[in-house]
Amino acid sequence: MAAASSELVEKLKSLDVSERLPKYPNCFPEVNTVDIYRAHLSSILSEVTGVDATIVYPALQWTQTLEKGDLVLPVPALRVKGKKPNELAAEWVEKFPESPLVHKPTVMGTFIQFFFKVDKLAELLIPTVIKHGTLFGQNRYLGLKDPADESKGRKRMIVEFSSPNIAKPFHAGHLRSTIIGGFLANLYDGAGWDVIRINYLGDWGKQYGLLALGFKKYGSEEALQADPINHLYEIYVSINKDMTAEKEEMTALKEASKDFSHIEKEGLDEQARRYFKAMTESEPEALAQWKRFRDLSIKRYKETYARLNIHFDDYSGESQVLEENMAKSAKKMEEMGITEESEGAVIIDFTKHVPGKAGKSLERPIIKKRDGTALYLTRDITEMLQRVEKYNFDHMIYVVASQQDLHLKQLFKIIELMGYDELAKKVQHINFGLVLGMSTRRGTVKFLDDILRDVAEKMHEVMQKNEKKYEQIEDPLATADILGISSVMVQDLSGKRGNNYKFDMDVMTSFEGDTGPYLQYAHARLCSITRRAALTPEEIATADLSLLTESHALNLIRVISQYPDVVANTLKTLEPTTTLTYLFKMTHALSSSYDHLRIVGSERELMKARMALYDAARVVLYNGMRLLGLSPVERM
Repeated sequence: MAAASSELVEKLKSLDVSERLPKYPNCFPEVNTVDIYRAHLSSILSEVTGVDATIVYPALQWTQTLEKGDLVLPVPALRVKGKKPNELAAEWVEKFPESPLVHKPTVMGTFIQFFFKVDKLAELLIPTVIKHGTLFGQNRYLGLKDPADESKGRKRMIVEFSSPNIAKPFHAGHLRSTIIGGFLANLYDGAGWDVIRINYLGDWGKQYGLLALGFKKYGSEEALQADPINHLYEIYVSINKDMTAEKEEMTALKEASKDFSHIEKEGLDEQARRYFKAMTESEPEALAQWKRFRDLSIKRYKETYARLNIHFDDYSGESQVLEENMAKSAKKMEEMGITEESEGAVIIDFTKHVPGKAGKSLERPIIKKRDGTALYLTRDITEMLQRVEKYNFDHMIYVVASQQDLHLKQLFKIIELMGYDELAKKVQHINFGLVLGMSTRRGTVKFLDDILRDVAEKMHEVMQKNEKKYEQIEDPLATADILGISSVMVQDLSGKRGNNYKFDMDVMTSFEGDTGPYLQYAHARLCSITRRAALTPEEIATADLSLLTESHALNLIRVISQYPDVVANTLKTLEPTTTLTYLFKMTHALSSSYDHLRIVGSERELMKARMALYDAARVVLYNGMRLLGLSPVERM
């Protein structure tokens, strides 16, 4: 636990909480106001129940609906024998003493419900939110190797995500991986981990030999510099058509019993193979051309990722996996009897290594083709071991679509069979469902830029429908771009990760319902209130928060107090919707309060108190949106 500062101790004394808050694991009163209540309740409940406070503390749960209380205690969690849980609940509530921070608890079945005294909560919470600002909701202690000793440093997390193939479409799967991976990286960053973001590009193989040949035939230096990703894709499509035509010609000659050896020896497929061989042998000219394609593509990717608030620390890729290391991995698997030969290829028969159904379900993947080409599994095993050397990480997450579930299960099991048990425990696959019905207005080929351009155009059309508001926006096209990106991201993050969802331009760009534009509107409205009130931070700091007595104000305070717990819970679920659902709940509480908690025209002291409340709400909304990877707008 992080110790309470002297400032916090003094504050608690002024609220008649004179006892020192006891120290509990995972208790951080400086960053999470609700932890003060947990610690306070644990001390009282320990006296009332006779159960050790360290058992009571983790049993106190937050609630998703405030009607059930601010915290609840599931009585069975304390494992007190001899009486039924509902009888114990009634008995303990009867014994519960008067508290300065919580009302007399109530029983709901086998749960005890605790409702906070919101006037006290406001005095503890609102100044904390405003003081911490953009850091509110983050808990840097969680990423420490030893929470009791900061000098031992932070744990290191690798998040591998996005991972498109150069010269191929950036499809919906890459989009989901990018959005979810960016969110997870932000989440662990806020929890104090040292996060390394890796983009593992598909940037190697015979297709790059084919691409180089295509560039000689169809390439334009000007087009390459202007738009490398689209140009390389167009070249790849054209040269592939040529190769398909050659293969068809070869088949026809074969069937007609005519000589086709010239195509076999000098056709595009063979030329591409030779070119790629030159690359693997580090032939300078072949490597220089490949490196140029790669570097120009990465430069373009970086610009697009920046629009999504995403950066990478390492643009790794298949090309970075060293051939000699792959040979070592293959040799080790062979020596340990993990691999075997089958019809000239090298395979792993998991039924021989993993008993029962589990072994069958892992199937018999090919590790090396007959021609000696290593396949993905060997490359991925080697890349994982290279990362251990390079980064010495504590945990690594692969953000990859559910279609790759089997591949990653195989990968993790092989690592275990190779004797890397500790490493196998440190790796995790975060999967996700499909995006259905995704196509642009111009056809179905999907580059990330096409998707973002399309939604920005649609958003711009929606914005123009309100002429009065549209005229007040300084840079409508830039705002439309941000709103368009928000609409895509929020639609993607709304459901559970594993679910498929339908890409629906009309729904996602609407200001009605729980959409990205609605969330942005809620933030912009709070910014507008701040501008109109024109109060200085010093004036807001002197607000008398006891004036916040209306039910709408009390409800909003309670919702704001949940944010650090929501983030902590998101770290458990790793589901973006955990945070997003909460943000929509808060925006609904806000929109229903504006008529009741007016700023302009209210008495000066009341105005200050309400502004402090709206300020706290704006901080939380901003922080939650940034966590999800959105760029909150101040005007729209």
